[in-house]
Amino acid sequence: QVQLVESGGGLVQPGGSLRLSCAASGFTLDYYAIGWFRQVPGKEREGVSCISSINGTYYADSVKGRFTISRNNAKNTGYLQMNSLKPEDTAIYYCAATNTFGTCNYYGMRYWGKGTLVTVSS
Repeated sequence: QVQLVESGGGLVQPGGSLRLSCAASGFTLDYYAIGWFRQVPGKEREGVSCISSINGTYYADSVKGRFTISRNNAKNTGYLQMNSLKPEDTAIYYCAATNTFGTCNYYGMRYWGKGTLVTVSS
């Protein structure tokens, strides 16, 4: 069964760090772009970061300099290192994968995880 499973979310104080993982099963992640998205209730899901062998890395302006996306193909897993977290980073974070164009367009992602909650609060 094809699955993406996020982990690593939780409660952190402003300025703290979290590392999210996205473990793939049922398919080989090597040939897919990996994207991270986030969503809060009542708002649109927004793209956070993306990594692909074709286009390298992408970061939303709101997280540049604070978040780092990476992958370990041997472990079939993607990661999002989040530093200097702010309350406005609070959201459910989703990972997704696509093998279409090596990009992370919201409507073009083939597989989605169920999300992991990140709460940044004192």
